[in-house]
Amino acid sequence: MTESKKTQDFLRAGRQDRLLHELVHDPYKSKHKLPEPTVCPDCGAIFHHGRWQWGERPADAHEEFCPACHRMRDEVPAGFLTLQGEFFAAHKEEIMNLVHNIEAKAKKEHPIERIMGTEDLEDGIVITFTDAHLTRGVGEAIHHAFKGELDFHYTDEDASLRVNWSR
Repeated sequence: MTESKKTQDFLRAGRQDRLLHELVHDPYKSKHKLPEPTVCPDCGAIFHHGRWQWGERPADAHEEFCPACHRMRDEVPAGFLTLQGEFFAAHKEEIMNLVHNIEAKAKKEHPIERIMGTEDLEDGIVITFTDAHLTRGVGEAIHHAFKGELDFHYTDEDASLRVNWSR
């Protein structure tokens, strides 16, 4: 084999060591396949066709807590949204209505996407969520509607998302 042929083969082969695999450690994801149907004893969500959804409880259903109820019982949020600033203080009711409307729409389709709670701060509020996707979506919606500064911080240790918005 000629030197140029070896070089061409090497260039086409690619580097396998550059293949990065994302390490996701979410203790609230099921470590085994749930029997179908499975019902959450707290909220009544049903695990059916590989996902949690709303519906009528089947008579022969297995019971296990959904990830959202599990997080709520343990008080371990997947996302934190901090809202601050003079604009937020002046428009708190309007912004919180937007937050609750987005959560209601998401929860209707995805039972594991919920608000866990709110905590008032001296200069704002922190809203906790059961799902990082909902946290990000609410933060982006507030930014889209009201502009301001928006920052995202993912943490590897506890697989959570911290979103900060201010104006």
